[in-house]
Order: sequence, then structure tokens, then C-alpha cells
Amino acid sequence: MGSNNKMVFVMVDGIADTSIPEYGRKTTLQVANTPTMDAMSLSGINGAMDPVEPGFACGSDTAHLSILGYDPRKYYRGRGAFESMGAGLDMQPGDIAFKSNFATLDKSSGIVISRRADRNFEHLGPTLCDYLTGIKLPSFPDYRVDVKYATEHRCGVRVRGPNLTDSITGTDPLKDNLPLLKATPLDINSHDSVLTSKIVNELSEEIQKALENHPINIERREKGLPVANVVLLRGCGVCVEAPTFKQKYGMNAFMIAPTCIIAGLGMSVKIDVIESEGGTGDYHTNLQSKADTLLKYILDDNKYQFGFLHIKAVDDAGHDKNAPLKIEFLEKIDKMLHFIISQLAIAQNEKKGNFTICLTGDHSTPVLTGDHSYEPVPFTICKVIEADKIINNNNNNNNNNNNNNNNNNNNNNIENSICFCDNVKDFNEIESTGGVLGRFPGGQAMNIICQYMNN
Repeated sequence: MGSNNKMVFVMVDGIADTSIPEYGRKTTLQVANTPTMDAMSLSGINGAMDPVEPGFACGSDTAHLSILGYDPRKYYRGRGAFESMGAGLDMQPGDIAFKSNFATLDKSSGIVISRRADRNFEHLGPTLCDYLTGIKLPSFPDYRVDVKYATEHRCGVRVRGPNLTDSITGTDPLKDNLPLLKATPLDINSHDSVLTSKIVNELSEEIQKALENHPINIERREKGLPVANVVLLRGCGVCVEAPTFKQKYGMNAFMIAPTCIIAGLGMSVKIDVIESEGGTGDYHTNLQSKADTLLKYILDDNKYQFGFLHIKAVDDAGHDKNAPLKIEFLEKIDKMLHFIISQLAIAQNEKKGNFTICLTGDHSTPVLTGDHSYEPVPFTICKVIEADKIINNNNNNNNNNNNNNNNNNNNNNIENSICFCDNVKDFNEIESTGGVLGRFPGGQAMNIICQYMNN
């Protein structure tokens, strides 16, 4: 790898969508005003990426593994370990961990009324996690339980002790208004599988007892708010054993990923996880802080050659079926990308590196369904210096109120450039399918990135 060639990878969680009738059958990306994303597509190469494989509605964890070049069929061992590591719980061989939700349970019927007790849980979650840490399992005194707050209604739960396995199901019904599940062994002939399921079921019951009359829940009942009286345990996982990112690609990498599951995944392959002040994994995130942090570390001499920036809020808007909010955040991200590209272009002109930038998503989260879906996501990669030329040209022409010359000058910039590009002019789900990359699986993304950034 050329040490002066550097890569910025921006991953927008849940970026893709489907056509929406109220917007004239356009997607949220087509409706959003995203001139920077369009400039990236115009100056680079494009395609439609299936994060794992065609027709597979994947989770963020399997998608990220695949896109970073780690086949999830080989390396995926449940999302619980990623969530817990990202939250700050170390994982040792033999530990199991869960990606968990504070939720609301109707005790009389055993129905999970809401899988999210409250999205705005950041002031209460840490207190409840500290309270549950070290909770005793009467039938299994040799096992240690630790709970760590993640974000919103989420937490990581780690169980440590002998003969544990990830070969069990979880307790999360995955949809509201369904019964709380019992953990079951995936292999009824396995002693460890049967044992672990019994331990997890007792853990679920003891957590319910502990939470039922906690002062926080007493106060929430008095205010008519949903109580957080159960922790849903899902995605039982163990440590991933995989080659490090540097071993695979010869690059030192860092990651800005406030969502614990993505941060934990990065830690699993020895990507440095960097915090950005105010860069949360929700609607309150500070995108400017994320951009500033990214620039600080990617411009830090030759320490890092690869910077990965994960943005979550767009996915939340999809899950909340809020199209206007999804469009709003896409436009905010576009402004952030403008700032990043302009600063990297200045740095490149000052001989501080040759910068490439890639933009894509880990899956679609259509606002019509509010859940992950199986459509491919748009993918673009370009040279920062070329995208910056188009952005500046657009700004100059907008200042001159001369839109006709704007399109002509953009085309002239591309024709006179020595960069490799295609005919895609807009970054969205539809246009990207006409790019030179065609439709490809996420497992090929890093090969494309490595070849393009060093070309």
C-alpha cells in the first residue's frame, strides 16, 4: 500500500429506500437535495451493492462484516459480542454476550408490549445497567453477569463462567405485542447448549424481578410512562477469531462509530475506535464533531491510512417511518461531506496525502415498512480532488445564476480529467445501477476500494 494514499469510508446506516407514493414514486435519496453526494458520483465510479448477497435483508453487523471483507458465514458468531465490546465489556474466550433492549412487559400476560421502553433513555439506562451488574443467579452461583449501557434503549449483557456456548436462541420476540420467549438450546444433545439456555432463562427472570420495583420504574408508572421492566436478550455471541484489518489490507485503520455494535465489530478486527464529542448514534448526533474528528486522525501524518465514519440517524428515521426526517438527515450528511471533501482537498494540495472517499450504506431501511429490507444500496467512490473541483464549479455557477453553463462545465471537468469515472450523475438507488461497477456483493467492496485508491 502506498503510504501517501489514504481512504475515507463514510457508511450511512439504512441509507437506501424504496419509492414512496407521496413523493411521486421517488425514494428519500431522490427527493433530498444532495449536491455533494451527486458530485461524488459524477467524479467517480458507481454501482449497486448487495451488502451480503441479493435478496438478503441483513442486519448492520453482518453487513459491516461483509463490506469490510469478512465473510459472515465464516466469521459471524452473533451480534451480542459486538454490542458488548462496543459498550466497554471485554470479551474472553468462553464468554457469551447479548445485544439487549430495555423493554416493557405486561407481567400478567407475558406479552412484550414494546421492545423499546424509551428511545430517550440515555439518562436512565446507565443507572439501570449499573444496578443489574453483578446480579445473582441462585441456581448458578459460579456465573458472573455484567451489564453495560450502549445507546438509546440498548445495552450489552455479558455472562462469564464455565461451559457456555452461543448455540442457543434468545428471549426477544423481535416484534411488539408478542410473548416474551424462553431461550432454547440449538442442539438438544449438547450439554453446554442445554446448560446455557437454562442459565439465560434464569437471568431473564432475575432481571425482571430486579427491575419491577426499581425507583425509576415506580416513578415512570406514576407519570404514566412505559416501564423498563424486562431486558430482551438476543443475538447470543462469542469472540470473533479473524485476521486483523491490517493483516488483510496492510493499512492502519480507525473507526468513528458511536453505535456499540459497529464499534465492537471494529475492535474485533483491531480497528482503533475513536470517540467524537457529541457524536452519538441517534438523532442528537453532532455531525460536525464527527467530521472534525475524522479529519484530525486521517491527517495525522502517516499513522492511519484508512478512516471509517459510521452515521446511524438515517436508519432510525427509516425505522420510525419518518420520511421527512430521513430526508433532513441525508441533507445534513451532504453538508458534512462537503466540509470533509473541501478540507481533504486543501490537505492534498498541501502534499499531505492523496485522498479517496467512498460513500454507501449497510442496508436499506424503507420508511414504508420501518425495517431492514433486501434492496441493493448505492455505492460511489471518487478522488477527493476531483469531487472538490465539481463542487467548487457548482458553487461558482450558482453564484453567477448560470445553470446551463453549470452542466456543461461539469461535463468538461470530467472529460478533461484523468480520473476513472462513469456516466452516473446523481447518487441514488436508481442511478447507481447504471454505474461501471454494476451490481455486486458487499464482499467485493474492499477489493474495489483498495484498487481504486491506489490507482
